[in-house]
Order: sequence, then structure tokens, then C-alpha cells
Amino acid sequence: MSPILRKLSRDLPAMLGLGIVLFVLVIAIFGPMLAPYPEDAAASHLTRRLKPPSAAFPFGTDNLGRDIFSRVILGARGALSIALTVVSTAMLIGVPLGLIAGYRGGWVSEGIMRVTDVVLAIPQLVLALALAQLMSPSLESAMLALSLTYWPYFTRIVYAETRRLSASLFVDALRGIGAGSGRIVFLHILPNALSPVIVRATIGLGFTILVAAVLGFLGMGATPPAPDWGLAIAESRTYLPRAWWYATFPGLAILITVMGFNLLGDGLRDIVDPRIRRSR
Repeated sequence: MSPILRKLSRDLPAMLGLGIVLFVLVIAIFGPMLAPYPEDAAASHLTRRLKPPSAAFPFGTDNLGRDIFSRVILGARGALSIALTVVSTAMLIGVPLGLIAGYRGGWVSEGIMRVTDVVLAIPQLVLALALAQLMSPSLESAMLALSLTYWPYFTRIVYAETRRLSASLFVDALRGIGAGSGRIVFLHILPNALSPVIVRATIGLGFTILVAAVLGFLGMGATPPAPDWGLAIAESRTYLPRAWWYATFPGLAILITVMGFNLLGDGLRDIVDPRIRRSR
């Protein structure tokens, strides 16, 4: 067992989060095989609309007679795909900018960090809504809007780590033996700065799923008939409180998934930086 897993295994909330994340990942990968009615991603069955939970339909049916249980399972793949795409894109933008700003200094650093501060000063959800409003409502528009609002978090983290590591003795030694800036930054500073980036990315996956669900709820994300959790909650508003199950189970899926990523991220943060370890 690796040292990280050994330390993580002593943290019960983190292990619970890891279990939830792995469970959602399995559902996302094997969703079409696990869903009892995989055709309900798009098909309509008006004769069985708004049926309450039963043995045939554990989560009930929606306004078009589709099995909510199947659509919640099928929606896991979309939720994780959005989160992974957004966080990966934000890292590809934010990490290099943080490295450049932290290592170069001068007007380059000031310019990058001032732009970062401006974007961070605007709440991410508000900025994502504004950007999504400028584009046609679609899953791609939502992912682009979220990516363009999340990169500053990685830039700020990598900038701070790069500044700290640049003043280290091993960097001075590398400069002394004639190592180039590219070698120092990408082979020595970047690997040592990845730990907080991984923690931020883990927490960011859960937060991105939540924000993407909000965009879907507001009609600026996934479009019908996609089995999207946020879109399902938006469609259920007309039928509340009579069809309570319509919004409850997609909402629980969002809650549990986001909680899993947050618990896992908190556990990883405790390992990376013991100074902020949670009280036990």
C-alpha cells in the first residue's frame, strides 16, 4: 500500500468519500448495462407518466413516463464527463500561467496575476452564467463557460508554490550547474507543486458537478432529452409537490456525488498540508 493510501485509510470521512467516488465512477462506466431501462434516455411512455416509486420503477417515472432510476444512472456519465473536461481544461490553462507568473516575475507576473485577481473577484457561478448566456444553450457551452471561470484557482495555487520553490536551495543549485529555466520549471518545480493542484482538482470536480447542475437547471446547460440531473430537477418544478420523487432522486444524486468529492478532497488536503489538518 502506498504511503498516501495508508494515511488515507486512517481517515474515515476520506475513505467514505473515496468509496462514493469509486461507486459513481463504476455507475458512469457501466451505466447502460446497469440501467433497467436504458432506452429511457430519450424514449417517451405517456401511459406510465408520473408513477410513484414501485418495484418496477424504484425512483418512479417522470412527466414523459421515463424511468427516473435509469435516467439517474445514465446521468452519472454526463456529470463526470463535464467535471473531468472542465477541471482538465482549467488545469491546462491555469497551471502553465501559474508557473510562468511564479518563476518569471516582473511585468509578466504582474499582468497574469492581475487578470487572475479580476476573474477571482467575480463569483464563479455569476461569471459562468454570464458567459453561458452569450452562447447557445448546450452542454459544450456550459463546459466552456465553466472552464473559463475555473482556471484562476489553479493559477493562484501554482503561482504561490512556484514562488516558494524558486527560493529553495535545490533550485539555486540547479541554476549553479547551468540548468535551463525550462528544465528547472517542468522537471523540478512542477512535480513538487502538483500536490495542492491535485487536492484543488478533486474538490473542483464536485463543485463543477454542482455548478453544471445549476446551469442545467436554468436552461443553460444540457438540453432535453439528455439524462442530466440538473435538467431533471428543472423539469420537475411543475409537478411539485405531488410528484415529489421527480426532483428528490436526481437531487440526492447530486448531493451524494458532490459530498464524495469534497470528503475525498479534504482527506487529501490533510495529507498534503498537515498544518491545516482537521481536528479529530
